[in-house]
Amino acid sequence: MASADGERKYDLIVFGASGFTGQFVVEELARIEEEESGMRWAIAGRSQDKLDAVLQEVAYTTGKKLKNVEVVIANVNDNQSMDAMCQQAKVLLNCVGPYRFYGEQVVRACVENGCHHLDISGEPQFLEGIQLNYNQKAKEAKVYVVGACGFDSIPADMGVCYTKKEFPGVLNTIEGYLSGDSGPEGSAGHFATWQSAIHGFANAGELIKLRKQFKHQPMPKFEPRLQKRGAVFFSNERQRWSMVFPGADSSVVRRSQRYIYENQEERPAQFGAYVTTSSFFSLVQLIFLGFIFSTLAKFGFGRSLLEKFPRFFSCGFFSHEGPTRKQMEGTTFTWNFYSEGFSDKDKTKPDVRMATQVTGPEPGYIATPIAIVQAALVVLNEPDKLPQGGGVFSPGAIFNKTSLVDRLNQHGIKFTITSAAQPITAK
Repeated sequence: MASADGERKYDLIVFGASGFTGQFVVEELARIEEEESGMRWAIAGRSQDKLDAVLQEVAYTTGKKLKNVEVVIANVNDNQSMDAMCQQAKVLLNCVGPYRFYGEQVVRACVENGCHHLDISGEPQFLEGIQLNYNQKAKEAKVYVVGACGFDSIPADMGVCYTKKEFPGVLNTIEGYLSGDSGPEGSAGHFATWQSAIHGFANAGELIKLRKQFKHQPMPKFEPRLQKRGAVFFSNERQRWSMVFPGADSSVVRRSQRYIYENQEERPAQFGAYVTTSSFFSLVQLIFLGFIFSTLAKFGFGRSLLEKFPRFFSCGFFSHEGPTRKQMEGTTFTWNFYSEGFSDKDKTKPDVRMATQVTGPEPGYIATPIAIVQAALVVLNEPDKLPQGGGVFSPGAIFNKTSLVDRLNQHGIKFTITSAAQPITAK
């Protein structure tokens, strides 16, 4: 095991298990428990009653007996309880968000107590702030801290890694297009995701200042450069109206590609992330809602309105109740990746293209639990394939040489080649 000092009572602890996403992570662990012989795990949070209720509900839903799954009481505002929790676990699955408010306390406890930490944050400021402030501490403690291990951003980040491995030559650029489909019940999101987005937009200026503190060496300007897209455009590849994807994926992929370039001497892939819409009307609606959202998020009063009336300002998508199980069962996502590169390293003009795809179930509460659980099991079971010495990592940086893609393929998140490599014909 890649764990910390000595034997621990638990291999895994799910922290925040009574939260909306946390309970689905517990479900996923219950489903795959028999695949991992001898795995010891527990759930953690503030309330014994709520945690007991989660175990009862998960046992009923999955049909699994969870009598051996114990409960640990811990509160992010109580350092002693956090330390005690982290001293018992090899890997902590942190599901307590928004991470800008509650994340650092958990990372601190993990690093100081020798417990590896994975989270499902899609908040670039938190993710990069943790890298800036805890990377050296994590290295000294030989602890792995891995952010963005849910739908944000394992499908995109590992999709880029998968494409690089499958590309027959030197990969130069990748454009990723995200789309989603829902059944007759529609799709929905939970308030916690909405709240994270509000405060992320509100503090976007801080991210620029934060990035300057890294003092990175400039990356080489590999040619040709990734095509610059407008904020809104019609994609010939997808035959749909598209826009720049405002999520964390682009920044996470850039971090992974920088790490791979600096530590493994691989040429980094240039990556652009976009989201497609079903019609021009849907695109206009998204732009309008995005304008209202971003404007209100800049002001305290506006943020209060957004938090008080999530259903109204998201046209019914976000709520405190979140999606129903029927909605989740009918929802899927697809990332389509279009890549170009060189058949050999001496070429100066791209002459090969290929298309790959990552598909999966409902992103927030089915795919996210699958992703973080499988990532945690890789940390437990494949220490020899991880970067040596600990530190703060993005998924592609730490899992690039592991079996994570294979594991995800076996559990419902599929990585495939949709169009084999072929020559680029001259126009």
